[in-house]
Amino acid sequence: MSKVVYTAEAHVDGGRADGHGRTSDGMLEVDLRLPSEMGGEGGGTNPEQLFAVGYAACFEGALGAVARREKSELGQISIDSKVSLITSEDRGFNVAVELDVTIPALGSGSAGSSAAA
Repeated sequence: MSKVVYTAEAHVDGGRADGHGRTSDGMLEVDLRLPSEMGGEGGGTNPEQLFAVGYAACFEGALGAVARREKSELGQISIDSKVSLITSEDRGFNVAVELDVTIPALGSGSAGSSAAA
């Protein structure tokens, strides 16, 4: 049976263009602004930036879990992430994620198999 291990809670007022978001524990509090590339004035963060940080951190955690299962030491992993909004034919958006993962403790052949897991 599955069990909930952790639940993150956040509240947003005003939305992505001119809002404010905070987590229930107060550890994260951000002004949300539409990026200038999307016609906004910038001056704050946006959901895509937050998603990029969270996705990269979760991916690093997944790599660490695989390494522990395989009894392997990965050392300090570094991840650069890009989250892109891409227009779709139905006038909506799709999200694309690109990760550039650096694992200095592994040779070039091993990193690909760990990242693919």
